[in-house]
Amino acid sequence: MRTRVTKRGQVSVPADVRRKLQIGPETVLEWVVEGQTARVIPLPAEPIRAFRGSGRKGHVEALIRERRRDRQREDG
Repeated sequence: MRTRVTKRGQVSVPADVRRKLQIGPETVLEWVVEGQTARVIPLPAEPIRAFRGSGRKGHVEALIRERRRDRQREDG
């Protein structure tokens, strides 16, 4: 998809992109420039709630087990 920048520096976000990324009227967009490329990242209004439940099942328990093993090795 392509859009054009207006004389005032404004850009329209295509409707399909807005729906897919859940971009609404109050959504904050972060612009990241990497060389000659710009990425636009929509920031969720409530970041903690947006990521809740996104981890893999059992991942926290595995991390805790790994940390316990590390601690036992360090303690000798």
